Amino acid sequence: MSLLPNHPAVRRTVNACLALPLILLAGSAAASGDGAFKSGEDVYAKVCGHCHEGQVGPQIKGRQLPPAYISAIVRNGFRAMPAFPASFIDDNALQQVGEYLAKSPAPAAKP
Repeated sequence: MSLLPNHPAVRRTVNACLALPLILLAGSAAASGDGAFKSGEDVYAKVCGHCHEGQVGPQIKGRQLPPAYISAIVRNGFRAMPAFPASFIDDNALQQVGEYLAKSPAPAAKP
């Protein structure tokens, strides 16, 4: 018998909690030597993609989400997604990832 209800939202939350230490570790190592990310794509690949490509969080590429929406969710968190302070993702990097996501096409469907 499972200790947790077998509900998709519960599984996503548990997965997010289990992935958070890895995300924090990856994010601290993600910045280039001067402490800044190289591009919005770099931020996405090193921080966001761990969950949003790993089926913990929803697919956000190809949805043309406004950069301001991305910033609000990243700073404040939403449901299973934790909030990321400016000490983790600075405002410039957050703007870059928002612009990158606003222009990104949807990923190809998996066969």
